Amino acid sequence: MARMVRLMPESKELSIGVYEQLDAACHEYDRRVPQVAAQVAELIRARRPELIVEHIGSTAVPGLAGKGVIDLMVLYSHGHLESAKAVLDQLGFQRQSTRDPFPESRPMRLGALSFDGKTFRLHAHVIAADNPEAAALRRFRDRLRTDAAMRAAYVERKRAILESGITDSVEYAYAKGEFVQAALDSISE
Repeated sequence: MARMVRLMPESKELSIGVYEQLDAACHEYDRRVPQVAAQVAELIRARRPELIVEHIGSTAVPGLAGKGVIDLMVLYSHGHLESAKAVLDQLGFQRQSTRDPFPESRPMRLGALSFDGKTFRLHAHVIAADNPEAAALRRFRDRLRTDAAMRAAYVERKRAILESGITDSVEYAYAKGEFVQAALDSISE
């Protein structure tokens, strides 16, 4: 029987905390991430119901090892970028402070949420709903969910990057980007 866990008592609103920049790593899948992602998505939609929030990235694929950061895609309709950014800022998400941040025309906000004795780091990718990037991120996630060989190859690539000595999170993202792009190129629309 599955155990239901509340993130916070009903009388308190979830609180997005400060993001901690850590070295790149490849962690085993944490079964709690879907609950955290759903709660954060609901928190965003409660303030802006017109936003679409989807769980993407490795933590959206059951059993897949990854950096352990919960990636969310926050989709807005034409002309609503500023209001999407504003709601994330109001909730406590922060702008990137590392080198090579995403541009403010396609931002990523950072945050953290404590749940079940652990702090989960969050990346909120703010993307126009009609941007081809949104469809590509969905295709990659969905392909990973159904293709065991691709999952294994992706984890192998992540571990090889780390074994090569890359621990900087930005360099790590660039290094695994080649795999992601090749996978996207192989997935038909």
